[in-house]
Amino acid sequence: LGLSSSDLQWVIDGYTVPYAALMLVLGAIGDKYSRRGALVTGLVIFAGGSVMGSLVDETGLVIAARAVMGVGAAVVMPATLSLLVAIFPRGERARAITAWTATSGLAIAVGPLVAGWLLEDHAWGSTFLINVPVAVLAVIGALLLVPPSRAAGMGRIDYVGGLLSIVSVGSLVYATIEGPHFGWGAGPVAAAVVAGVGLVAFVAWELRHPHPMLDVRRFLQRPFSGSMLAVLFFFFGTYGAIYYSTQFLQFVLGYGALETGVRLLPLAGAVFVGAAVTGRLTPKLGVKAMIGSGMVIGTVGVFLLVLVDKGSTYSGFLAPMLLLGLAIGLSVSPATDTIMGSFPESELGVGGGANDTALELGGSL
Repeated sequence: LGLSSSDLQWVIDGYTVPYAALMLVLGAIGDKYSRRGALVTGLVIFAGGSVMGSLVDETGLVIAARAVMGVGAAVVMPATLSLLVAIFPRGERARAITAWTATSGLAIAVGPLVAGWLLEDHAWGSTFLINVPVAVLAVIGALLLVPPSRAAGMGRIDYVGGLLSIVSVGSLVYATIEGPHFGWGAGPVAAAVVAGVGLVAFVAWELRHPHPMLDVRRFLQRPFSGSMLAVLFFFFGTYGAIYYSTQFLQFVLGYGALETGVRLLPLAGAVFVGAAVTGRLTPKLGVKAMIGSGMVIGTVGVFLLVLVDKGSTYSGFLAPMLLLGLAIGLSVSPATDTIMGSFPESELGVGGGANDTALELGGSL
């Protein structure tokens, strides 16, 4: 398609902006009406966007298809976490969330591997179409295996707070993407101002509303705010490292798409190891120790990328990827468990949306 660097960024972030911006609102809607219904609906939207992406051949339409997929994902992801917390008893919840984290880590590495394999012998549209059978199987599995679930006695949804959160997060992500590419002209500066004003308005509204979309007083609780920051910073580092690594491996070291995907697999393996370790150690050492240890390990991994230069080989990326994967496995599941444990049953979708907003906001930044 002759993509510029900015176009390539927007193929990625056309998905990220609606995904990050909509999760709080769509999580609340899933809580009120049907968490399983939200899961199924989001999967159908995601599959539809994937079909669209496979059929178009113009940059703007590819970005639009990715945006549709982002909306679908914004429906799916809060529903996954809220269903886990609603279905599993407290004693099993941590293990369920650890499995959720390990699956996410696997997808981060397997996605580029499968895409690389497809691109060896098929058109690029196949990297969209591969999502369709996955979504179909997930819909069938949800209808057969997932029990109905919704919040009991939930009041009216705070749509004004939801709109303010959409404007704030969406504008922040837009400004962050556009500013570095085109300079801080009128558009990015206006978006940054809107994000700042929107955030202040959101906090003020939520503090006064009797049933807020997100009770911002929760950020006064150190375990909650610390876990939100941890999730944000983990994926801030990981998404940036993967984006940089894939570019370097293909365009500097000359690996093909499949070869690059294979070389990202150590990240997934390390996530699984970290998840196995945290499942055993968190009950003994506590959440603070696991998240803190993971952040130290992840910081070392990111720092090692500073040592990569034009003379580096793949070995220069191996240790950072192993450390980042281990850090995610160790820390994200206890952080997510802490975040979800801060919300009552009637707000589990909002809790999942808050966790995933931190994740995607970090990734887009």
